[in-house]
Amino acid sequence: MRTPVQTVPLNFIRGRKKRADEMPRGGKPEWLKVRAPGSENYHRLKGLMRTLGLHTVCEEANCPNIGECWHHGTATFMILGDTCTRSCAYCNVTHGAPKPPDADEPVRVASAIQAMELAYVVVTSVDRDDLADGGSGHFAQTIAETRARIPACRIEVLIPDFKGDEAALRTVLDARPDVLNHNIETVPRMYRVARPGGRYERALQVLERSRAYAPAIPTKSGLMVGLGEEWDEVVDTLHDLSRVGCQIVTIGQYLRPSMANLAMSRYYTPTEFAELKRIGLELGIGHIESGPLVRSSYHAHEQTAAYEAAR
Repeated sequence: MRTPVQTVPLNFIRGRKKRADEMPRGGKPEWLKVRAPGSENYHRLKGLMRTLGLHTVCEEANCPNIGECWHHGTATFMILGDTCTRSCAYCNVTHGAPKPPDADEPVRVASAIQAMELAYVVVTSVDRDDLADGGSGHFAQTIAETRARIPACRIEVLIPDFKGDEAALRTVLDARPDVLNHNIETVPRMYRVARPGGRYERALQVLERSRAYAPAIPTKSGLMVGLGEEWDEVVDTLHDLSRVGCQIVTIGQYLRPSMANLAMSRYYTPTEFAELKRIGLELGIGHIESGPLVRSSYHAHEQTAAYEAAR
């Protein structure tokens, strides 16, 4: 039985959910509008990425925060190439048959982090179901190369599920990242449509196993809303994340990257995001970052610092 959580009786939560073809056609709400990227530091960072032949999830996923993050000299590095073996309906990353891993990539990523003098980095990857270890060894090597160059740099890894392979998960944890992140992404009912290559229970298992094997390493997960889920399903997912001991959760608005991706069902309001944060904290999750433009890696260093300060 789930622990009851008191919810605010909001009309926009209780009302009938709009279908995608009923969405307003007048453009995005004001709270979702961001300035187009173009600062000097943005172009410097973009040039550095191209020179070193690196990929970032900021670009591949068309993240709306790329201008702000790159202006401040922060980025989320995407290792193991730019082609994913899965085809999630919400994701803009290319899918297909990827090239073999680049053995020099961990060194290039660490060199870029050193050149940017970063104090906190996020490293993620595409799904590599074609590899025996799912790419976990590449993650571990990237952590090791970064530690060797910038020992004080804090490293968050946003990992795939490695098809449930516990040995692969332990390979990453043994490299001692500062935060282990695996995104739940959506509610269980939406997995068949939005994330057919993933499994909801397997995603929870990654977080639960991480807590059991390396309890000193905080776990983190991210959730998108606006894919067609119901309010109560989002609350149930927060219950599940709390149950497996997830300590940091991000909740953000799904924005359709292209017409080839899954249609958005509706915009959540800032008030709704605030209510989801309140519910998550009441459930015992240590830190919740909830807002229309929140993404898993957005202000990641601040999320971790806020969680540690609240402990």
